[in-house]
Amino acid sequence: MIADQMIFSKKIANQSFEEDLSSEKPVRSIAKALSWRVVGTLDTLIVSYFLTGKISLAASIASIDFLTKLILYFFHERIWNTIKWGK
Repeated sequence: MIADQMIFSKKIANQSFEEDLSSEKPVRSIAKALSWRVVGTLDTLIVSYFLTGKISLAASIASIDFLTKLILYFFHERIWNTIKWGK
C-alpha cells in the first residue's frame, strides 16, 4: 500500500530534491556504488581467474574494473537522480 502511494502519488513526484526526503544524496550514491563494486569485483576476479589461470592477472583486471566502474556507476546514479520520470 505505501509503495503504491509512493509510486503513484503526484504530490511526491512533483517535489524538488530539497523537499524529497527519499531522493538520493550523493553520499548514498557513493555507498551504493562501493557496495555494488565489491560484488562486481569479486565476480570479475573469479571469472578472470578461471579464464587466465593466473591470480595476479585476475587481480589486475579486477582492480582496473573496480575503479572504472565505480566512477561510471556514480555518475550513472547522479544522472538518473535528475530524471523526473518514474519518481
